[in-house]
Amino acid sequence: MSSILALFHDYTFQTVALGSALLGLISGVLGSFAVLRKQSLLGDGVSHSALPGVVMAFILTGSKNTEILLLGALISGLLSTLFIISIVRHTRVKFDSALALIMSVFFGFGLVLLTYVQKIPNSNQAGLKRFIFGQASTLLQRDIIIMSVCGVILLTLVFLFWKEFKLFTFDSDFAQSLGFSPKKLNLLLSFMIVLAIIIGLQTVGVILMSAMLIAPAVAARQWTNRLWVMVLLSASFGAVSGVAGTAASSLISKLPTGPTIVICVSTIVTLSILFAPGRGVLYRLYRHRKNRILYKQGGMTNESAD
Repeated sequence: MSSILALFHDYTFQTVALGSALLGLISGVLGSFAVLRKQSLLGDGVSHSALPGVVMAFILTGSKNTEILLLGALISGLLSTLFIISIVRHTRVKFDSALALIMSVFFGFGLVLLTYVQKIPNSNQAGLKRFIFGQASTLLQRDIIIMSVCGVILLTLVFLFWKEFKLFTFDSDFAQSLGFSPKKLNLLLSFMIVLAIIIGLQTVGVILMSAMLIAPAVAARQWTNRLWVMVLLSASFGAVSGVAGTAASSLISKLPTGPTIVICVSTIVTLSILFAPGRGVLYRLYRHRKNRILYKQGGMTNESAD
């Protein structure tokens, strides 16, 4: 217990834990809409598609400044999203097929660029690989400020467009009949999801970022049928997982922070799927067994009456 208390007074832990909690909170809120719109794989596609933007930004500027690299990732992620939306809209290719195609092309191109950069006789390129698997321990105060500013912007947009996003998520045709543009709402929501993914690349990396976006929302969905409750639960699960994963990786040596955070949120998903009332597996088994007992008792009662 003394080790845990001392840990929470450590400045490095406070910085990393705050960044991870912010990431979990933002991802949980926006991931709820992605899950309900059945576009869970969008996070996976965008996160993988951000890699060439990171490397290209380094090639063009020669700088490893976080803001510049994340700007390149944002541009690359937006391009991939626009390609996916355009393919689905103008061809007969379905969303999952278009996403898999664009994700593979962008991620492959990113690996090619990364391999090229690693062979350049310049020590400045070291550290770019942290965007693949994440390296939360490198978070600085300025990174937290960037995440906070982006988080405030995203949460404000969710608050301002709550009614529109709610209508668009559950019934886009009805939203269109009321005068809302599904295309514009889709672009806005996609842009917000892309931005949420980009700010988390340094923490968990392009490979695991999709889990941070989807897992809290999946866990929250098991507990409620109300959107606002689901969003709050998802944000809470994401934030708690960020702090718990950071604490575990700090207490246990050589335990990577990003994967540990994903394991924590995956544990919450597993517990939710098993124990959530109404939707949980164990709850359904209990109800099924109870119904069978009542059915047998009813049958025996009818036989006695005869």
